[in-house]
Amino acid sequence: MTAETVQVSGVTKTYGKVRALTDVSCELNEGETIALVGHNGAGKTTLIKLMLGLIRPTAGTVCVLGEDPAAGEFEARRSLGYLPENVSFNMALTGRETLSFYARLKRVPLASTPALLEKVGLDAAADRRVGTYSKGMRQRLGLAQALLGQPRVLLLDEPTTGLDPALRRSFYDIVTELRSAGATVLLSSHALTELEGRADRVVIVNRGVKIADGTIESLRRIARLPTRIRVKLADDRAGGLFRTGGWRRVNGHQAEIDAGPGEKIELLRSIASPEVPVEDIEVVPPSLDDLYAHFLGSRESAG
Repeated sequence: MTAETVQVSGVTKTYGKVRALTDVSCELNEGETIALVGHNGAGKTTLIKLMLGLIRPTAGTVCVLGEDPAAGEFEARRSLGYLPENVSFNMALTGRETLSFYARLKRVPLASTPALLEKVGLDAAADRRVGTYSKGMRQRLGLAQALLGQPRVLLLDEPTTGLDPALRRSFYDIVTELRSAGATVLLSSHALTELEGRADRVVIVNRGVKIADGTIESLRRIARLPTRIRVKLADDRAGGLFRTGGWRRVNGHQAEIDAGPGEKIELLRSIASPEVPVEDIEVVPPSLDDLYAHFLGSRESAG
């Protein structure tokens, strides 16, 4: 059975008359990567701050690694890694000095810092002042401090901001490595395309309310959105196909159709016949962007 590392139960958080979260419950499991998605102001950062113990819930409970994170003595804090959306460092210190400072705060051996700087691609710039770093380099330094002490729970708020495509791939390689080692990784991000295929589960929040929680496959089953089938024909002998049954010509010998739940197999069978000179078929299931828009729209309609 997979162990829970974080449990949020019926949590509500208000700031005066503003309600940031309303009756939110969710669990984060060991060896799992969870994508936390929602618009700005949806409550994502508030949820992360509750898990870190930086704020207390107005109602409900938060348990991290068996402890209340807002308690005065939170021993599990050493097993947490956190990367905020906007990292801020002392610009006069070097990258090496900065990471050593955080290692002392977390009581992590200083001998572990060179390997972390190398892991995030900053070994060559370790002795340069942070003030000379680009935004992407500061983001990488932030990731290195989040990785101090091999955290069991890693909370990352917009972690790939400022990273170029190569460094983004490297970042997700690190996430995969941590997950394989049993860490719980929570990714809060607007980059939904990046998260697809990298998250085991998706939690969607809107206006402080959790509106969806599950694997992408389970959310697809719930949403019952159509699958897009795109066909490329070798010639125009079956051009009539594009003028019937909901097919849309894309360009040249290409056309597409949206197959509703239960229609996909029958459509594919009808295409795979000697009368239709198919050169290529592409099947595109609903993306995380599509699912996000669907659940957001469903919530708005219900509200």
